[in-house]
Amino acid sequence: MFEIVRHYGNGPISIKEIAERQGISFSYLEQILHKLGKAGLIESVRGPAGGYLLARKPSELTIGDVVRALEGPIALSHCLEPGEADDCCQADDCVARMVWAKVGAKIEEALDSISFDDLLRRNQKKTFRPRPRKKAVLAGKGAC
Repeated sequence: MFEIVRHYGNGPISIKEIAERQGISFSYLEQILHKLGKAGLIESVRGPAGGYLLARKPSELTIGDVVRALEGPIALSHCLEPGEADDCCQADDCVARMVWAKVGAKIEEALDSISFDDLLRRNQKKTFRPRPRKKAVLAGKGAC
């Protein structure tokens, strides 16, 4: 997502360029871009000069938007997922549920407070160095 943000205002960026710059496989990137497009965060442009564009300004997109698009609702416990509390007869009195709900709300607040415009400004002075490709990324582990 950050490569598309970084390219904002310069037309579409190709999937090949994103994959090379981030050191991730083309097929894995296709899956990510599909989810981001389905969530309305990016748009695809077909043709020889095609690629991907942001659907909104970087200042209007947050890390929280991307996390929810890729992972679904931010819920630290099964019972906090939308519609799941109805299955638990102790949901209203559960102390653990209350703790996880508060922690989850703070995480969501933090993720929603970081816009891609913030990241762009922080990263402006850095120059691009292609990332070496890793053989595999463990499920659930974020890339640094």
